Amino acid sequence: MICYFQKMIVSVPWFGALILCAQMHASEPPNVLVILTDDQGWADIGYNNPGKVHTPHLDRLAAEGATFQRHYVMPQCSPTRVALFTGRYPGRFGSAPLQATNLPCFPVGTLTMASILKSAGYETWLSGKWHMGEAAKDGPNRHGFDHSYGSMAGAVGMYQHTYRQGALSETWHRDQIIISGYENGRHATDLVAEDAIRVIRQKREKPFFLYLAFHAPHTPLDERGTFVDQPTMLDPNNPTRWRNEDKIRWFNDEQGIIQKEADPQKRLFLAAVHHLDHAIGEVVKALDETKQRANTLILFSSDNGPQDSWAGNAYPHDLKLTHFNQKLPQRGVKTDVWEGGIHVPGFANWPGKIAPKTIKQPVHIIDWLPTVATLTSTAKEKISACDGIDLTPVLLTDGTLPQRDLYWIWNSIPNRWALRYQEWKIVRYDKTEPRKASDWQLFHLERDPQEKNNVAAEHPEIVEQLHQRFLKQRGKDRK
Repeated sequence: MICYFQKMIVSVPWFGALILCAQMHASEPPNVLVILTDDQGWADIGYNNPGKVHTPHLDRLAAEGATFQRHYVMPQCSPTRVALFTGRYPGRFGSAPLQATNLPCFPVGTLTMASILKSAGYETWLSGKWHMGEAAKDGPNRHGFDHSYGSMAGAVGMYQHTYRQGALSETWHRDQIIISGYENGRHATDLVAEDAIRVIRQKREKPFFLYLAFHAPHTPLDERGTFVDQPTMLDPNNPTRWRNEDKIRWFNDEQGIIQKEADPQKRLFLAAVHHLDHAIGEVVKALDETKQRANTLILFSSDNGPQDSWAGNAYPHDLKLTHFNQKLPQRGVKTDVWEGGIHVPGFANWPGKIAPKTIKQPVHIIDWLPTVATLTSTAKEKISACDGIDLTPVLLTDGTLPQRDLYWIWNSIPNRWALRYQEWKIVRYDKTEPRKASDWQLFHLERDPQEKNNVAAEHPEIVEQLHQRFLKQRGKDRK
């Protein structure tokens, strides 16, 4: 039995989770659909921001499943993808994956969610963004995927599907072979969703693992609708409106939520999110129509907090945008280790297996690998070194999780460090690494969720305890 990987006191709810796991393992193994969106902040989804964001398909999936109220990721795209796939903090693999990168993030042969499911007899598919090693020798087909499609590098033009200028611009591929013409002229959200639907509709003898990694709503924001030959731009006759806005589906939801937003930049972002939500709805519809929905575990998350502002001119038809996301109730944005950069929407949905609920205990995307391993009966002996914990006690019953550290590093200017234990969190922004307790700020997240009040001076003993926990985690990293 592999329903738990951390030491804990056996409780009645946890024992109930063991029984439910045993019952599921005796039946057909589930398909696994992991959906990762890009730069979708905590407030950029309807169930966290009702009346402001139109995401009916995502809202329904969340309402019918287990919503993670305190769901954590890393502060940027590549680090979160590493954490998701390996169940380990990205610093365990050195400095490269501690920020967005097209360099290889972990060695070939590293245990990944794809490789453990492939070894258990799953067909494994990637549709969308890889961004953990641009070269073919580091690509998804070397890390457990039978098939892959989308971009090897990071963000791309939504209609041109190329990366930034230079050697990595050609990135749109199938099975790591560049597609001639890059399938230009179709929105990346549509292409990625259609590929996922094609995978779902295939006849097969085995269960599938499908990693559906959308590029949206990352910049460039480009929502042309049927006007594919006209890049998104403000109407020269009315700079408060986008060209063709009244005729483009994604700007006009049935409830009128998007059109109530006065700021055209925010309205453009809401249109991109509406488009994304519709695509996810079409994928779930394909599961329903092929009678696979009841036996498919769906996990959803964004990869980091909102972009907020963007200088533009990095990708084809890339607009300069300012404060275009929905306002957060937390401090910080993408690349921050403040809550706004790492606390994002997330949920698990499996009809008849995971009851509708809200999980208030802190969880992290590193937990998804051991949780999937449990729910699919795979590779207990191989994943003992992962940093994540199995979430089935809270997904399948009303159990509890052990207290543990949650730990972040982001390398840039300035470097950023944070560690959460229980309701306490230490944070440091500086060029130099924290070496002593006095280097940290301290916040109590329950009393101060916006991290406004540094109380390190009032609680030196707490700072020292968390500093020691940080040093223990840092000691596990490859320097």
